[in-house]
Amino acid sequence: QVQLVESGGGLVQNGGSLRLSCATSGFTFSCYTLSWVRQAPGKGLEWVSVINTGSGSTYYADSVKGRFTISRDNAKNTLYLQMNSLKPEDTALYYCARGSWMATDYWGKGTLVTVSS
Repeated sequence: QVQLVESGGGLVQNGGSLRLSCATSGFTFSCYTLSWVRQAPGKGLEWVSVINTGSGSTYYADSVKGRFTISRDNAKNTLYLQMNSLKPEDTALYYCARGSWMATDYWGKGTLVTVSS
């Protein structure tokens, strides 16, 4: 069965850093585009970042560009999101997902990131 399990969330101060991980199993990790998606309190889903199978193509939302870095370790079947210069506006539940946008099919349960001012 396909599983995606996020970790690394928590409470961090404004300007701090955090690295999220998404451990996966049940599929050939290297064959899939992967995404980080977040949902802030009372708001809809926002695609934060997307990485293709070979790591040669990435996408970042304007709101995080220059601060966040997506990466993947195909040997470990793990997706990462390095988040620097965190702002209170980054507070959200962060999900990893297989695929991108409307082509996503499996999601993790999310990890909560809270950035205090």
